[in-house]
Amino acid sequence: MKKLLFLIAVSAFTISVNAQTGKKHHNMNHHKIANHKMGEYCTMKDGKMMMMMNGKMMAMDKDMKMSNGTMCMTDGTCKMKDGKTMMMKDGDKMYMNGKMGKMKMDKMDKMDKMEDK
Repeated sequence: MKKLLFLIAVSAFTISVNAQTGKKHHNMNHHKIANHKMGEYCTMKDGKMMMMMNGKMMAMDKDMKMSNGTMCMTDGTCKMKDGKTMMMKDGDKMYMNGKMGKMKMDKMDKMDKMEDK
């Protein structure tokens, strides 16, 4: 009986420890983004590709693969999953889910002020 209780206690402890140490695998090939926030995106600004990550605007130094399969290159070329390519223009932005948007002029002005600091 003691052995059975000991075995149950050890099994319960092992299961709880394994549940707490679940590992997350990250594939950083082309900065593939699976879990994303709508505040994270790539944008073309003054002819340079920039990316907004964790509330910070930074230069895009590597090609990025969006969650829908679209690839955004550092030169502003975007290749959709279906093979179509397009060139981003100033103010265009691509969210991490692969949807395109247009940056409003007041946001572009705020970005200019952020970069001047």
